Amino acid sequence: MRVLLLCAATLGLAACSSHPPVPVETRGLSLAAAPAEVPAGHYVVKKGDTLYGIALDHGQSYRDLAAWNNLEDPNRILIGQQLRVTPPDNAGAGVEVRPVAAPPAVESRPVAAAAAVAVGDVLVREPKGGKQAYSEEALARLRQPEPMQTVPVASAPPAADKGAAQAPADGIGWAWPSSGKILAGFSEGSNKGVDLAGKPGDPVLAAGSGKVVYAGTGLRGYGKLVIVKHDATFLSAYAHNSQILVKEGQSVTRGQKIAEVGSTDADQPKLHFEIRRQGKPVDPTQYLPKR
Repeated sequence: MRVLLLCAATLGLAACSSHPPVPVETRGLSLAAAPAEVPAGHYVVKKGDTLYGIALDHGQSYRDLAAWNNLEDPNRILIGQQLRVTPPDNAGAGVEVRPVAAPPAVESRPVAAAAAVAVGDVLVREPKGGKQAYSEEALARLRQPEPMQTVPVASAPPAADKGAAQAPADGIGWAWPSSGKILAGFSEGSNKGVDLAGKPGDPVLAAGSGKVVYAGTGLRGYGKLVIVKHDATFLSAYAHNSQILVKEGQSVTRGQKIAEVGSTDADQPKLHFEIRRQGKPVDPTQYLPKR
């Protein structure tokens, strides 16, 4: 029996070795699914994002983002979630732009002389140069010099006063938010604004008129922060305050005290000031008056 079993096992191994395993065919299937295309005007939430930071980076109010995305709690957003960051009813969306038709050309024709009018025995024609019946009075009138006509000349606009402040191109009229010296200038890679020196309690002033769209501590690294929206293009941000003196939704005017200098989320008392154009940080010194 042992001999028979040994022979059977040997024959089985030989049979297996004569039929190699069938290779597995690969068809280039990707293990990772292709990312879905993000629609225009939307943003995909990443790790570490907050609704406040997303709003600042897109030049919007976080309350508007919450409303556009039906968010009941602005502190609750999920990684991978798509958020609308532009208004649902963008101005000009879907509007066909057509060239404005030029007005019809005005045909220029020579002006015909006015019809002759008989006044008494005198034949009068306009313009002058027509014929008149001879009389002593008519001859006397012809010999009189014609009165000199005064042609009104458009006066040139007064020269601009070189010392007067000219309206800025953006229409905001920026002012410095504090009188402190610049500790750190703008850098796209490391500093999104300018840092201004100050002592605790020094006034922080609105750099332009607008509406407060954020006042709180929801953005990491900014401490107590105030954000003012000036128009559809520009925001300004004031960080590291010790006290915030305005509320969200409040209108402020340029030069109004909105906070006090502090050191929240900073290594020393200072004001970190930013100007954002359509959400993108720009160099504030390009907009602020020259010191």
